[in-house]
Amino acid sequence: MKAKAVRLHAANDLRLDTFELPEIKDDEILVKVVSDSICMSTYKCAILGTGHKRVHPDVADHPAIMGHEFAGDIVKVGAKHADKFKPGMKFTLQPALNYKGTMWSPGYSYEFFGGDATYCIIPAEVMELGCLLEYTGRAYYEASLAEPMSCSIGAFNACFHTRMGVYEHEMGIRKDGKLALLAAAGPMGLGALTYALHRDVRPSLIVVTDINADRLARAAELFPVEEAAKDGIELHFVNTADLADPAATLRDIAGGDGFDDVFCYAPVAQVVELASDILGRDGCLNFFAGPTDRKFAAKLNYYDVHYNSTHVIGTTGGNTADMIESLDLTAAGRINPAVMVTHIGGLDAAAETTLNLPKIPGGKKLIYTHITMPLTAIADFRSKGAEDARFTALADIVDAHAGLWCPEAEEYLLANWVQQ
Repeated sequence: MKAKAVRLHAANDLRLDTFELPEIKDDEILVKVVSDSICMSTYKCAILGTGHKRVHPDVADHPAIMGHEFAGDIVKVGAKHADKFKPGMKFTLQPALNYKGTMWSPGYSYEFFGGDATYCIIPAEVMELGCLLEYTGRAYYEASLAEPMSCSIGAFNACFHTRMGVYEHEMGIRKDGKLALLAAAGPMGLGALTYALHRDVRPSLIVVTDINADRLARAAELFPVEEAAKDGIELHFVNTADLADPAATLRDIAGGDGFDDVFCYAPVAQVVELASDILGRDGCLNFFAGPTDRKFAAKLNYYDVHYNSTHVIGTTGGNTADMIESLDLTAAGRINPAVMVTHIGGLDAAAETTLNLPKIPGGKKLIYTHITMPLTAIADFRSKGAEDARFTALADIVDAHAGLWCPEAEEYLLANWVQQ
């Protein structure tokens, strides 16, 4: 069957191709993709090409479909999986396969498997690993965003703490502890914040920093400090660009003792060094932001490593349990992944958006693969309505939901934009 997809042919070479999908094998599943959210990791893949660890060396001859944060409908099921999956089921998946020690993943490594496509084929290893998940929720975008949310969940779960003289790690962020999210007013930081505020094990203090006043203002609007206080959490938003000594100010907010858990959301030496400077005793620094520079380095206080038991970890992606937790928390209304989304577009906008992602302000860019639509900021829907009344209708819907993308908006979009 014919399919359209944004595919990687070489570094900085993404193309919207129309091509023939092969017939599925007995151990494969054909799916219709509905939504895919664009990840900064996809941008890194696009600019590096075969220089990326997940991209196969013959990508010029076998271009890889981009996108790994996707959801849609099952169309056809190979005989081997017919007992568990049926045509018409909604699906999402955990893309961090780690299959037999490889780093292969949809959106990087497969010719016929990825999210920036109208249709794709899910290979046998995904089902073998239990990474294809039935999704029973209302909105496709919530399933797409379960993957980036699972990355934050995995990062929280991977943190650890110790006790002197005991050689066992206590996994997870410290309960009732002090948490700092640095350079975190972007999409992944906001995802982490909604999770930190509403997970079972919560800190008593959360400090969110950034150097962008507009992003911090939006974060503060989405997460009022008064609401956090009702749950016993002291929440602060701090613009470190305004501070003569950011480390001293942040330590003062933490009562002088530093933070138990610090997450770094930008691969910038000053941010990493600030994270090191504000760690308290037995503090865990999670370097969440993946750099493209293989020689990226920053100073770490090794005095504190030795005498104060500070430590550093780095996480990328989550596992299937993290993904399921994200879906469950979303279904229960405890977290709202839509806080990450600021732009909507069609498949025709995906390639340009991916290649220019760092230059486009705002948060997550959400692509609907069966429509044609330029990438459009949710905040611009109202002004776009002057030329296209459909945008006015979308603006009315999101305004009724605190300016956030929502199931009603998705349903209106899918019903009123031309389907490919």
